[in-house]
Amino acid sequence: MNSLIRRNLGRIVALTILSAALFLGAEYATYSHPSGLLVSTPVVAPVPAVPEGVKTAAPGFTAVAKAMTPAVVNITSRAVRARDSRGPGTRNPEEFFGFPFPFGPEGPSGHPGPFGPQGPQGPMEPREHRGGGMGSGVIVSPDGYVVTNNHVVDGAGELTVTLPDKREFKGKVVGTDPKTDLAVVKIDAHGLPYANWGDSSKLQVGEYVLAIGNPFGLNSTVTLGIVSALGRGRMGITQYEDFIQTDAAINPGNSGGALVNTSGELIGINTAIISQSGGYQGVGFAVPVSMVKPVFDSLVKNGKVVRGFLGIGIQDLNQDLAKSFGLKEAKGALVSNVGEDSPADKAGIKQGDVIVGYQGAPIEDPAALQRAVTRTPVGTKAVLKVIRNGHEQEFAATIGEQTETKQLASTESSVESALAGVEVQSLNQQMARELGLHGPVHGVVIVNVEPESQGDRAGLAQGDVIREINRQPVKSIKDYEKIVSALKKDQDALLLINRRGSSLFITVKA
Repeated sequence: MNSLIRRNLGRIVALTILSAALFLGAEYATYSHPSGLLVSTPVVAPVPAVPEGVKTAAPGFTAVAKAMTPAVVNITSRAVRARDSRGPGTRNPEEFFGFPFPFGPEGPSGHPGPFGPQGPQGPMEPREHRGGGMGSGVIVSPDGYVVTNNHVVDGAGELTVTLPDKREFKGKVVGTDPKTDLAVVKIDAHGLPYANWGDSSKLQVGEYVLAIGNPFGLNSTVTLGIVSALGRGRMGITQYEDFIQTDAAINPGNSGGALVNTSGELIGINTAIISQSGGYQGVGFAVPVSMVKPVFDSLVKNGKVVRGFLGIGIQDLNQDLAKSFGLKEAKGALVSNVGEDSPADKAGIKQGDVIVGYQGAPIEDPAALQRAVTRTPVGTKAVLKVIRNGHEQEFAATIGEQTETKQLASTESSVESALAGVEVQSLNQQMARELGLHGPVHGVVIVNVEPESQGDRAGLAQGDVIREINRQPVKSIKDYEKIVSALKKDQDALLLINRRGSSLFITVKA
């Protein structure tokens, strides 16, 4: 009886499967069922749900992580910092330049930062105190060159570089570039594991990436995400921005760590996050290798970054401006100012010109022109396509070297000058607006005053704009250098400055 039930049940199952296959019109295969019947089952051809390249990327993550983590190091900085001795109402560098320090110990208020354990808004009472921070770095050569963020090493007196295998080395800063928030550190070692440079220009939105670093001091942490956007600028993080945006988890301590593709190549240096809590919220930014590599090469070769210089102020176009300047669409960089005797001035560029092409490439906006010019080798004769009065013209400008910032306290010849220890930079329209200045823009802005220098004792502060020295007008860096170089070592300096929109005379004693 039981055997009869089993045979009948087997027939029912076989017939049901066969009927379903015939009804659906599917292909089917025949095999021998234990009941003795020949049974047919449908054959379903696999249909890939996603492109093959994406499907096969996942198995490679373990290999990429294994290959890359030995090249990502921990960087611990230790420094002695003087208290803030500037005048009231002035701001710290990250406020003045719009540079956030969003990661870990260099992160939001409440974490130890480059201006003390209370953060940029906290008190800085002791004359001297020890500070420090922690971040990440990427070994990019077997002989010990490490790329990291400038804000990881900024102001550091001592650097300790710890490899994933626990070896520790003293790090030496080869050079820094605050304008891209990059720095190069050297350790005395050979035969090190290192990251291979990738090509960030080939990245696409949606591509998988891995972020490797030391978040919260946890060594060799790997997180996975995708490229959320490319070419992010105007974030107020650095002066030159062309960020890769990613949702790979970036947390405190990831500064200077590696962003890598699924081929195991370095395609970015993790730099910043947008966060209200100081932690991961899905929006992180990395400096692309297309920007990192030239900065690295220049710092290693010259100890500084050599950038191209055109000498113009530029601004965005909207539809109304485009119409006013005879353009069909709001693309290009509108020239708002042309520096006297600058490469642009000598080439014939004028205020009101709209630059729409550079070296044969179209210029969509001011950021694109800025990136192109700064990456152009000094001495290159660059061709600019310009719309002037509704007509297209071409001009050839010989690119100069960008040298806006001059520090006059570092050389022995000027150490006795009244203005030794005062570092200044050219004033532009954006800075003027941030400083509350109106009308014509001229002068130089103070970006740093050495503690205990004569300028510090006189009350000079970061953000002050120097308009005159000893009743002589200061309209540019060139004017400033000329006047200061003529000061005798026992000569006082009478300065007319503008502080947050108010004029003020200050005497700096020799």
